[in-house]
Amino acid sequence: MLKIGPYEFHSRLLLGTGKFPDFQVQQEAVAASGTQILTFAVRRMNIFAPNQPNFLEMLDLCKFTLLPNTAGAKTAEEAVRIAQLAKASGLCNMIKVEVIGDEKTLYPDPLETLKACEILLAEGFIVLPYTSDDVILARRLQELGVHAIMPAASPIGSGQGILNPLNLRFIIEQSNVPIIVDAGIGAPSDAAYAMELGADAVLLNTAVSAAKNPVLMAKAMKLAIEAGRHGFEAGRIPQKPYASASSPQEGISLG
Repeated sequence: MLKIGPYEFHSRLLLGTGKFPDFQVQQEAVAASGTQILTFAVRRMNIFAPNQPNFLEMLDLCKFTLLPNTAGAKTAEEAVRIAQLAKASGLCNMIKVEVIGDEKTLYPDPLETLKACEILLAEGFIVLPYTSDDVILARRLQELGVHAIMPAASPIGSGQGILNPLNLRFIIEQSNVPIIVDAGIGAPSDAAYAMELGADAVLLNTAVSAAKNPVLMAKAMKLAIEAGRHGFEAGRIPQKPYASASSPQEGISLG
């Protein structure tokens, strides 16, 4: 089970809901992914408008836990206001904290992220910060009391996969809260690799929504994450510089 604060989930795939070509494809992709957690940008939805259609109206929300995010925030204060708006709507008390510090790379601002998390934790939120693959920042956030840490594999939407597996491994090894690899996943192999490294879950959006066949890709990501998790739990063999016979050498007849 994936445990985040008081919540428990069978699926280890968190799915973003943006950029799909239409609501029907989005709905089918969500079903194919097997996800139990859906994330969305509060600022890109008018959640209080009664006549504006949105994906929330197309899904059976009893089947999902919603993870609003603070995308668009550039300061801790903005992130906190967005989180408070999401909570006031009654959607969920779990929030993905995203405070962007650079418009070109969309890398998060570490200082503003720390500040926002501290405020939101004091207000009783279940806090999941989006971060770079900074090992020290991840430790500071854990000491602060966040409920999960979401390091980027590579820049948001880039599809470059995991650029720094060593840092990601360090973050995983030092952590006692779930590590959810977020941003940059491009292919099922990327998602499987993240899980093989020991990540607890993967959050992705563009890799599915911008695929030629989003529904099929959602299914592929589901299977990749399951395979990667099984591989991590099974324990891979050590890598060796030379060949090693797979059949025993003792007792072989020579004549």
